[in-house]
Amino acid sequence: MLYYLFNYLEREYQFPGASLFEFITFRASLAVILSLFIATVYGKKIISYLQRKQVGETVRDLGLQGQSEKAGTPTMGGIIIILATIIPVLLFAKLENIYVILLLVTTVWMGIIGFIDDYIKKFRKNKEGLAGRYKVVGQVGLGIIVGATMFLHPDITVKREKVNPVNGTELVTKNSAREFYPAEKTLLTTIPFVKENEFNYEKLVTWIGEDYKSYAWLVFIPIVIFIITAVSNGANLTDGIDGLAAGTSAIIAITLAIFAWVSGNVVFSDYLNIMYIPNTGEMTIFIMAFVGALIGFLWYNTYPAQVFMGDTGSLTIGGIIAVIAIAIRKEWLIPILCGIFLMENLSVVLQVGWFKYTKKKFGEGRRIFRMSPLHHHYQIKGFHESKIVTRFWIVGIFLAIITIVTLKIR
Repeated sequence: MLYYLFNYLEREYQFPGASLFEFITFRASLAVILSLFIATVYGKKIISYLQRKQVGETVRDLGLQGQSEKAGTPTMGGIIIILATIIPVLLFAKLENIYVILLLVTTVWMGIIGFIDDYIKKFRKNKEGLAGRYKVVGQVGLGIIVGATMFLHPDITVKREKVNPVNGTELVTKNSAREFYPAEKTLLTTIPFVKENEFNYEKLVTWIGEDYKSYAWLVFIPIVIFIITAVSNGANLTDGIDGLAAGTSAIIAITLAIFAWVSGNVVFSDYLNIMYIPNTGEMTIFIMAFVGALIGFLWYNTYPAQVFMGDTGSLTIGGIIAVIAIAIRKEWLIPILCGIFLMENLSVVLQVGWFKYTKKKFGEGRRIFRMSPLHHHYQIKGFHESKIVTRFWIVGIFLAIITIVTLKIR
């Protein structure tokens, strides 16, 4: 909203300083500052409100050190993250941008699913919360919305460089960007560590015949659904000890902000020889507001936590990360960038699968880990949760660096 106000003041009255709002970096800076302020200052008020409403965490006895001390800690703190993200975006972003709209829809959609789950747990006294099948239906619904929008919306395009007819080199300058980057409606994505690192999902159906190109959505949308479901569940499983999910997600989000800004900038995308995606730079405002919200939430969520995000926060975080990665055509970097989420997911799948297999074969269930998800395994081994969280953050930073390096390693 403020973007449109200052744009009007600049256009009509040449208001001093109003032109700063044309710069994505300036608005992204304001967004992260405001989101930090909202999360830290008003976050305390929200925590106090949750305490008055007795929205406390019910802790199951898993035999973990310090577990009983967490009982009664306010949950549903994901509301802080959602509000601290949405408010700066509404103020500083271009709200007609399709990518910003998609992210706002994702935030509200997944926030509602998580809120219903937490509400059932706390106010209906049902420890199971929202039935798993309904969560999946919600995730599938979001996947259909995102996938269909990516496939059909006319503003979601890619611009690819043309070969210079004189010397056969790819020559792009700022002034000639439009000439060398024609808009193209395509399902191109990025594959890491290979020389020709662009892959078109349309190839999954056009091998039958070029006439089947229009049916690529039959493959693309299920892939989007799988990614959103996997990442949101991974974030949900990671949210098991103080500060782990929020800190890990902040590292991931900062990396995605770099990708979004570079992908939406014709000069830097050409310099790094990566896909130029018009209008994705505007996502940087949303992502930086998201980063500020996560860091502000950490003020109260680090050990010993004063609030937990609940499914309201964890499902929303995972959904946002997945949609950003899909929008900037970097979804195949998720296994690297979101390696912590992947490890947490795999630890549960492997533990359950191995337990069932050995019980059927030997009559006694056996375990790979002392407990899953993975962070609980290290708690059982005697590591303090602060040490576990810090080391997981370090691993997350290492994975983020590797992800960025993939821009040039082919």
